[in-house]
Amino acid sequence: MTRMVGGDVPDVERGTDGSGTVGHTRRLGPVDGVDAMPGKATGGSDPSATASDDQDGLDRIWTLPNLITAVRLACIPLYIWILFGADRQTAAALLLAALGATDWIDGYIARRFHQVSTVGKVLDPVADRILVVTAIITIMVQGAVPIWFGVATLAREVVVSGAVLLLASLGAARIDVLWVGKAGTFALMTAYPLFLVSHGPATWQSVLHVAAWVIGLLGLALAWVAAGSYVAPAREALAAGRHHDTTPTTRG
Repeated sequence: MTRMVGGDVPDVERGTDGSGTVGHTRRLGPVDGVDAMPGKATGGSDPSATASDDQDGLDRIWTLPNLITAVRLACIPLYIWILFGADRQTAAALLLAALGATDWIDGYIARRFHQVSTVGKVLDPVADRILVVTAIITIMVQGAVPIWFGVATLAREVVVSGAVLLLASLGAARIDVLWVGKAGTFALMTAYPLFLVSHGPATWQSVLHVAAWVIGLLGLALAWVAAGSYVAPAREALAAGRHHDTTPTTRG
């Protein structure tokens, strides 16, 4: 028997189980976390919709992290002019240090505020490479760093950049930047401005010169360790890319 309340839908159903014992069942409603749509709970979210939104966000270009990276790139010609055009070594070193120190900001904002984009994943490491190579060459020309140290840093950049281009031409999947590589880049971008600002006869400059050597050697070691650490991920990315290319597609 079913009791109707006010002509509405049944609110309580009475029945018996297999043992003949009378039991009570109640229609589930919003209070139970279930709405009128079958299979959909209130207070929850659709995981597939969230994943779709995140995937769609990767196509964004005009994001704050990308703007910060673009500003950093635009400041590189300004740094070169200050160093060689205006002949202001300390000011150039300070600008270079600021550009290196802000390397983490764009990545942090992208992750913290869900503004990760495909453009940013490509633009950020490219900006790092351009900044590092520019710093190495200009400071070697200025005579503030030994040639062998600059060449060792440049060689690492050439090896990594060449490997990235080769993998891309072979259809490999994209490789995420390793933390040890970011740490090495950060240390080098701290050391090179110190080399530049300590290039002089003053006593305070000799203290900074020692600090530049300590940080620079650490950064160079980390940079080469990172280069070797990319070998295994590179193999996996190449295999993943080839597997994706050979996977048959379904035609509708």
